[in-house]
Amino acid sequence: MLDINFVRQNKDQVKEACVNKNLDSSIVDQLLEVDEQRRSLQQEMDELRSQANVVVDAIKKMVAEGNRPDLASVENGKAIKNKLKDLEPKDKEINEKFFNLSSQIPNVPALDVPVGKDETANQVVRQEGQKRQFDFQPKTHEEIMKNLDWLDTERATKIAGFRGYFLKNDALFLEQALMLYALSLMKKHGFTAMSAPVLVNKEAMFGTGYFPWGAQDHYYTQDGQILAGTAEVALTSYYGGELLREKDLPIKLCGLSTCFRREVGSYGKDTKGVIRVHQFNKVEQVVLTVADEEETKKWHEQMVGFSEELLRGLNLPYQVLLMCTGDMGAGQRKKYDLETWFPGQGKYRETHSASYFNDFQARRLNIRYQAKDGSSKFVYTLNNTVAASPRLLAAVIENYQQADGTVEIPEVLRPFMI
Repeated sequence: MLDINFVRQNKDQVKEACVNKNLDSSIVDQLLEVDEQRRSLQQEMDELRSQANVVVDAIKKMVAEGNRPDLASVENGKAIKNKLKDLEPKDKEINEKFFNLSSQIPNVPALDVPVGKDETANQVVRQEGQKRQFDFQPKTHEEIMKNLDWLDTERATKIAGFRGYFLKNDALFLEQALMLYALSLMKKHGFTAMSAPVLVNKEAMFGTGYFPWGAQDHYYTQDGQILAGTAEVALTSYYGGELLREKDLPIKLCGLSTCFRREVGSYGKDTKGVIRVHQFNKVEQVVLTVADEEETKKWHEQMVGFSEELLRGLNLPYQVLLMCTGDMGAGQRKKYDLETWFPGQGKYRETHSASYFNDFQARRLNIRYQAKDGSSKFVYTLNNTVAASPRLLAAVIENYQQADGTVEIPEVLRPFMI
């Protein structure tokens, strides 16, 4: 959520952000119109309250002096009170409308974010690692895993529906080794490791910016809770409504959770293997820092670096992409994707996503900190994937396949294998 003062002073910039993120820019005009009505009504009500206070003070003075309040003052006080009472429903209605419109205004992209309608405008920042030269035709992870009895999608589909899967035998242990390796890496860098709830409330989804835009992408329970698509929701919301201290920032959290996504609009895409699934496991990193974009940019690069460290440790080739405006979430100010090389498919595939938001999420979640000068400020938030499986698992399997159909276990994962 943006500061309304910023929207007032930068109307054209905010409208441009809407257009560049493929959103309706007319929402900005609607918000500012309602904001003007809200302020006008607030001014009227404040004036009435001021008048009411004057009348009350006058009546109190009459009583204190032993005089009976005159009828005109009493009637005037009642009239003012009734006017205020009549305006209260309108005030509630207009504030609700203001809040709903405010929640639909996206974050403004950073200046170095490329403008583009879709993924075709994303920019490759760099490519890292050496692609393995095979002396045989590399297979896809699906073929390898099924040959090794590591994967069953047929029976999973019968039980769980389309995109369901069973990981079996060493595939399960290899996935768990990936998660443990990721957690050990983040522990080394001073992150607090947590198991994150997968069932969250609407306030957490709204607070992290997944609502209202992505409401159709999630699963709901009969109790109105949501199955989260990332531990970012729970971790970022962890300090919701709290006042932190600047000396305790940055706060570094990493969470392990199962994640759920409906994959709306992906019909017919990646139907083979376990690249695009409804349920997966992930280690996520979240940082809350001071209200300084330069400091946030440093953390953004550093968090991408942690994911790169993991990929280098696994000896997996990858590329870093700077995402364009049309391929970012509504709340994101800047976003990198890391794409890992899949030799069986002959292409890079997204395995990590790193974003920063400035105070966009913190305003929605009301997470503040007391600065050294005594002022209260909203924290700035960031998040990034550390490891998401089975997609990263599939990348390991394709890159470490052997000519005889087996899979070599990466050296860094061997201590974590059962």
